Amino acid sequence: MEKTIEIVGSSKRRPKNKMTTRHLTRIAVLSVIAYILMFLEFGLPIFPGFLMLDFSDLPALIGAFAMGPMAGVMIQFVKALLHFITKSWSGGIGELANFIIGVFYVVPAALIYHYKKDRKHAIIGVAVGTLIMAVLGAVANYFVLIPMYSQFMPIDAIIEMGNVANSRIVDVRSLVIYGVTPFNIFKGTMIAVFTLLLYKKISPLLKM
Repeated sequence: MEKTIEIVGSSKRRPKNKMTTRHLTRIAVLSVIAYILMFLEFGLPIFPGFLMLDFSDLPALIGAFAMGPMAGVMIQFVKALLHFITKSWSGGIGELANFIIGVFYVVPAALIYHYKKDRKHAIIGVAVGTLIMAVLGAVANYFVLIPMYSQFMPIDAIIEMGNVANSRIVDVRSLVIYGVTPFNIFKGTMIAVFTLLLYKKISPLLKM
């Protein structure tokens, strides 16, 4: 009887350790994919030139849906860290901004999806995530990120880049309202569409 208890106990612990290792491996793979996607960035003429669209949040959101919000945070962190080590030009401010805005997006979306894992809650999750990213991203940019960026680029130059895309951008406040916030909404929507299209095809690989 004692031997049986010991065997059962050890067998319960082993899968848990293996799952942890598999999760870390998947997080690492998704982080590298996200890091690579950061280099495939491009601008859109309707937004200020310094706002570049990439799909590096896509692996983070897929990972968060499959393995939980913390997995998404870890993917965002590793991705930003790798980019900081290899390509940062702003002393880490760009990577910090990418990480913060990405977490604002991924965590609420994953929390809602994990409350009930169906298509309805996935759609609600990415919609809420996009809204929270837009609102909190606006606050973070106005009070923290844009002032930090001004250490590397004069604030007037930043505003001028915004004005080229939208004549209503004349100061930091209008830059956030007419530039940064619409960009984050557009980006969140694009990531959401691709996630909803790809997740069911990819998720079995992340749950093996």
